[in-house]
Amino acid sequence: MPETPSPLRGIDYRPPPDLGLALLHVDEALVVVDKPAGLLSVPGRGEDRQDCLAARVQRDFPDALIVHRLDMATSGLLVMGRGAAMQRALSMAFEQRLADKRYEAVVHGLMAEDAGEVDLPLVTDWPRRPRQMVCFERGKPSLTRFAVLERDEAAQRTRVSLEPVTGRSHQLRVHLLALGHPIVGDELYVPRGDLGEARMLLHAAELSLPHPLSGQRIGWRSPVPF
Repeated sequence: MPETPSPLRGIDYRPPPDLGLALLHVDEALVVVDKPAGLLSVPGRGEDRQDCLAARVQRDFPDALIVHRLDMATSGLLVMGRGAAMQRALSMAFEQRLADKRYEAVVHGLMAEDAGEVDLPLVTDWPRRPRQMVCFERGKPSLTRFAVLERDEAAQRTRVSLEPVTGRSHQLRVHLLALGHPIVGDELYVPRGDLGEARMLLHAAELSLPHPLSGQRIGWRSPVPF
């Protein structure tokens, strides 16, 4: 049976102009940068997808190595480790859930609950990858906490704060979709005619973790651009 094409294949990659790095923190152990929407975190397949945040950071900091990723359509805070030892230490902090992350999103519809949790297992939807889906048979445990920040009755949208306790691919996007409130502008999970925005309204707004050298907790905030 022929392989079903990925939804991203054949789509032109048009990264935002390289206007310099939006650096929030630089020291001997790590670099924290604000990623713009529309830019890959790491290189993709093909010569036309080599421009990415990691490559842009490494021009100024050649020892900076990727620790975690943000989806291409997501903007916000991303940390890189300087050298293999710092990369390992920071990666362990994420794996051990010592890194606290808060995202902000605008979703379709008016959410009924002021706060709650979404505890639904996720797995790759292989025929339609990179899409993910809820699957109780094969999915990995996935937990998201949410809190409503504002309801816009006129626009029929809700602004929501999100805390991914686990870090599955597309976790926030699929969990909100499962609630019946997909993220505005999400090209993968919202019908194209219903996007409503030029970009996906999801932003990594806050990040804190133990510094890999001192052990002292350090955190950053990024203004939400929508």
